[in-house]
Amino acid sequence: MLVDSSLIICDLNPAAENILDVSRPRARGESILKLVGDDPEFASILFKVLETGDNYANEFRLPPTEVHTRERILDCRVSPAEIGRARLLIELADVTRRSRISRENALLIQHGAGRKMVRQLAHEIKNPLGGIRGAAQLLERQLPDAEQREYTEVIISETDRLAGLVDTLLGPGGPPNKEPLNVHELLEYVVRLIEAENDARLDIRREYDPGLPEIALDRAQMVQALLNLVQNAVAALDGHGHITLKTRATHNFTIGDIRHRVVATIAIEDDGPGIPPELQDSIFYPLVTSRNEGTGLGLPAAQELISRHDGLIEFESRPGRTVFLVRLPLEQTTAHG
Repeated sequence: MLVDSSLIICDLNPAAENILDVSRPRARGESILKLVGDDPEFASILFKVLETGDNYANEFRLPPTEVHTRERILDCRVSPAEIGRARLLIELADVTRRSRISRENALLIQHGAGRKMVRQLAHEIKNPLGGIRGAAQLLERQLPDAEQREYTEVIISETDRLAGLVDTLLGPGGPPNKEPLNVHELLEYVVRLIEAENDARLDIRREYDPGLPEIALDRAQMVQALLNLVQNAVAALDGHGHITLKTRATHNFTIGDIRHRVVATIAIEDDGPGIPPELQDSIFYPLVTSRNEGTGLGLPAAQELISRHDGLIEFESRPGRTVFLVRLPLEQTTAHG
């Protein structure tokens, strides 16, 4: 695109028309800021190039449009130019898919590191706990004084509590026991559990795809994974806001190095404050949480359970909208990409 000193579009090529969802006649004479959601950071960059004459290159996010319902990531290059009344040359490239694949790979790496950490924690904590508990039981039998036995009971109780914490971290064990299941029935079951815990005061909305087929899943493991995600959304809202459950089929989706012809996408969305930016790169690691009362175990456990079904959990978060996306393959192929 060519833009003048007031950031009015002088001209643009067909590629820019496609990215911005606007025709050339309609775009000419419009402010570039109007077409990219009035992004103040983008505006400051354009004015800085006008002022200094320096080149600029970076990525920025393009908000959803009528044509593109999801946010996109653009690679943007801005250069000074003097072509007629134009003073800036703006080059845009849609890199959403590339960024998504990079993000997925980062999540898979994070999950692998988290799983390794879990195994190390289980080995280092659980084995000694068994010895401590056994020694406390033996000591308890040797103590004639009931008041002294209270101390051994505390030791036994606390070791049991720590063993339970490790079991929670590991999640339900064993390979999935798969059977054909309706994901909407699973979601409704989870909703009933959540409403029972929260006195049915939640505003939960549904946008289900009725054409989604049954999927071979382990019921107990999937209920636990979805329950962890919905509980996180409930906690984020703190009693105020909405949760939306969505399902749809997504075609030609890559998880790791496997391209799946179709995956089921389960979205759990809330309109809470969002995940703090400083935690967004590490929320799937064990013990990472932004809540004082949180354990930081729910998300890594959910990711582990979904990975046992060859799936992946992704997320998008900003203030006012956080969505966790569960991707579950309907049919695997051997294609790589």
